[in-house]
Amino acid sequence: MKIIAASALLAGALALTGCQTTDPYTGEQRTSRAATGAGIGAAVGALVGIATSDSAKERKRRALAGAGIGAVAGGGVGYYMDVQERELREKLQGTGVSVTRDGDNIILNMPGNVTFDTDAYQVKSQFMPVLDSVSEVLKEYRSTMIQVGGHTDSTGSVQYNMLLSQQRAQSVSNALAGFGVEQVRMDIVGFGPHQPAATNDTAAGRAQNRRVELTLLPYTN
Repeated sequence: MKIIAASALLAGALALTGCQTTDPYTGEQRTSRAATGAGIGAAVGALVGIATSDSAKERKRRALAGAGIGAVAGGGVGYYMDVQERELREKLQGTGVSVTRDGDNIILNMPGNVTFDTDAYQVKSQFMPVLDSVSEVLKEYRSTMIQVGGHTDSTGSVQYNMLLSQQRAQSVSNALAGFGVEQVRMDIVGFGPHQPAATNDTAAGRAQNRRVELTLLPYTN
């Protein structure tokens, strides 16, 4: 299931995000749940809602069942994501990949400068061990769905950036699949320049906007 068309709805929802807090345990900057609970939650909900008709959802369920992947029981979702988040934070410390928790979702932000060469979509060889570490966790928690989203800055044409973001998301997805993560669990999204994390008016802001994000969602059926 490949999604490109949800950007407009996501823009409004993600515009609510912006307040950062410092994790008292790791010192890492985290997005405030008070500011973004509705924002990111609505964005992910809009994306999934647009992408999956009833028939598509049923096909997805059958494919997951065929791969031996079951849903998480409702009462156990919070704990299931808690332990997954803890393992990801331990494995990704010092890699340049940030971990953000929003409700029952986990977002891994992979900056473009550590993941890809300029204007390229092949994952850097030195970043592959990081993706291998992520895949180890994802293989352990198989009831987690993964949205792989590619983002660019606003430099260049929208058409070019849409293609580049899609190719980069696909490359990360392919790498994870190569390490054993089931393709049926992954959705690939090319957002181009439409979901900036920072201003495009400065070099530092543009660098933040060039990224791939993995949004990890519990499969609750």
